[in-house]
Amino acid sequence: MSDTETPETSETPETPKAKTPEKKDQNVIYVGNKPPMSYVMAVITGFNMGDTNEVTLKARGRAISTAVDVAEIVRNRFFKEAETTNITIGTEQITPREGGNPRNVSTMEITLRKD
Repeated sequence: MSDTETPETSETPETPKAKTPEKKDQNVIYVGNKPPMSYVMAVITGFNMGDTNEVTLKARGRAISTAVDVAEIVRNRFFKEAETTNITIGTEQITPREGGNPRNVSTMEITLRKD
C-alpha cells in the first residue's frame, strides 16, 4: 500500500438507536412549579396530538394542589366530556443529597380520559 491509498474497512460505525418511549409514558405530564395554565396547555396538546384518549398528571408534594387545579380546569373549561378515570395516591421516601434522615413525600396520579 502506498502513501496515497487509504485503507478501507468493512466495519461501519454503529449508530445508537433512539429509544421510543413506552406507550404508557407517552402521555404523562409531571406537574411542578410552573403556573397551572402551562400544564393545562400540555394536557390539551396531549389530547389533540396523541393517538390515545388518556393523559396522566403526576405530582409530588406541594405540586399536588396544582395537579388537581389543572385536572379541574381541563374538565370544566376545555373538555367538558373529559372525565377522571383514576386517582392514585401514595408516599415516596426521599433521601436528602447532603445525607440525613429520609423524608416522606406524598404523590398523586390523576388520569383523565376524553371520549
